[in-house]
Amino acid sequence: MDNFSNPFLLHLLKINQNLAALSICDKQYSYYDLLHKTKESINIINDIKQGSVIAIIGDFSLDCISMILAGLNNNLVIAPLMDNNEVDSKLEAGEIDYVYKNNKITKLENKKSKNTLFNKLDNNAGLLIFSSGSTGKPKAILHNLNIYLKQYLNKRQKPINSLAMLMFDHIGGLNTMFSCLSMGANLIIPQNRKNPYEIASLIEKYKISLLPTNPTMLNLLLISGATKQFNLNSLRLITYGTESMNPSLLNRLKKEFINTRFKQSFGTSEIGIAKSSGELLINILDMDYKIIDNELFIKSKTQSLGYLNASNAAFGEDGYFATGDLVEIINKDDKQYIKIIGRKKELINVGGEKVFPNEVENIILEIPFIQDCICYGEKNNITNQSVVVKVATKSNLSNLELKKEIRKYCKNKLANYKIPTKIIKVDSILTTNRLKKDRYGGGTSHKTHKNNKNLNNIIYYHESINLKSLYSTKAA
Repeated sequence: MDNFSNPFLLHLLKINQNLAALSICDKQYSYYDLLHKTKESINIINDIKQGSVIAIIGDFSLDCISMILAGLNNNLVIAPLMDNNEVDSKLEAGEIDYVYKNNKITKLENKKSKNTLFNKLDNNAGLLIFSSGSTGKPKAILHNLNIYLKQYLNKRQKPINSLAMLMFDHIGGLNTMFSCLSMGANLIIPQNRKNPYEIASLIEKYKISLLPTNPTMLNLLLISGATKQFNLNSLRLITYGTESMNPSLLNRLKKEFINTRFKQSFGTSEIGIAKSSGELLINILDMDYKIIDNELFIKSKTQSLGYLNASNAAFGEDGYFATGDLVEIINKDDKQYIKIIGRKKELINVGGEKVFPNEVENIILEIPFIQDCICYGEKNNITNQSVVVKVATKSNLSNLELKKEIRKYCKNKLANYKIPTKIIKVDSILTTNRLKKDRYGGGTSHKTHKNNKNLNNIIYYHESINLKSLYSTKAA
């Protein structure tokens, strides 16, 4: 591998080349296979000018990962993208020069002059990540990839099996990939991340010990019954992020996974993923932070250079980034912890009083017959906003009875203005394409399967419609 020059690739050369690097659809690729494919990819892109922006459209695969590593080696700006209906707008916002898709590179006609932010890369490789765009157009976030990858260069070899649960175009998913590669681990790639039975079957098959995921998926594993149908005892650590963990859900998970540690991770596309400890309370270990009016501001060594297509006002002159997370400081065992109480943009204003959706959800999820819920604000001509909650339930209560029971339970636990005035019964809670609860609509629909006695009333995603045949031996 004579043409490798990037420190991260040189680090990969030190790993036992016979170890498994990727497992996809019963196919296994070693570190030798990955680096050999990376060498081929470097030869393909050698004529592309340094600093050019290349979008890699797909998912975690031998081809896409090797192209990421090749772009890193040749100091290109890499933009990993999932193939969905947002691609065209992201290609424009990211000022993309080339597209790699299905083993083919296409040059785009990009006549615009480049954003001056690219100059800050100073001939280093770049990483372009897009925000979820849940409340507006996705923001194009530019990182210096060489600086970002320094955190992985001192990883010791640890050939464990991990699951690529978080997305290919998400900072958490990329963190999983880079972390696994840097320690010689085997990254297991699911075909359908939204299918709890497939996830559970992969954990059993590969004896996966590390599961990076989010609370929504963990809840789905529980309510689907997948944890009962598959042996998940290999799990030693479950890390969760991208959204807040509900205390009652964490308690249920601990009863199910008695030999597994849980850790809440914290990060954003703008600052990277922090080293942290804690389950519901977070102790940030490697980033500086301050709190102003309950909002968390963070300064990170892996901080991005800024947005290409939006105001950079969130990046302060002192280097601190305004995360938009509202937090409380908790002092415990002579340490300072952060408790995330909600997103600033999700705050509900009821007649001048503040309502955090997470607080309402945490209370409602304590009710035994509630499987899942989501809270949000709705416009109200009198109080500005009112509190609305959608609930997925395993009870046969009528809508009126359900509303009475929920309001009765909340009465002694929440202030009157926080108690939902509208309660909507749904089959399941929608999720975004990032597998997070969707507060803003337009997420993935869910269905309830009623044809198999063991799957009766189990909520799952519509892509899993053939689960009965796929797992007939397990579900019998």
